[in-house]
Amino acid sequence: MSELKVKGKIEKILEIEKGTSKAGKDWQKQSFIINNGSEWNNIFCFDVFGDEKVENLNKYNKVGDEVEVTFNVKCNEWKGKYFTSLDAWKIFKVDANATPEPVEDGNDIMPF
Repeated sequence: MSELKVKGKIEKILEIEKGTSKAGKDWQKQSFIINNGSEWNNIFCFDVFGDEKVENLNKYNKVGDEVEVTFNVKCNEWKGKYFTSLDAWKIFKVDANATPEPVEDGNDIMPF
């Protein structure tokens, strides 16, 4: 599957969820909401899982930031019910004021 990406503004960063796995290991995850500004299908709820990813989400991002999120779609079955999540694995800030650099293509100069 090709990379899935969404650009948008962080609208909410939800509370950290913690628990213990069947194997007895502690875990944590955090969800955050992105709005890409489209008329339809404009809100996405992403999860980050693990201590380091949760720490980095809170350290480098805040509500109102414009970001690009690279993610995987994950689906799990439990007792005949299916649960789908969007697992973020890259979050980059987007500079909304940046203008594309020109790229030379032969004699023509074309923006990205």
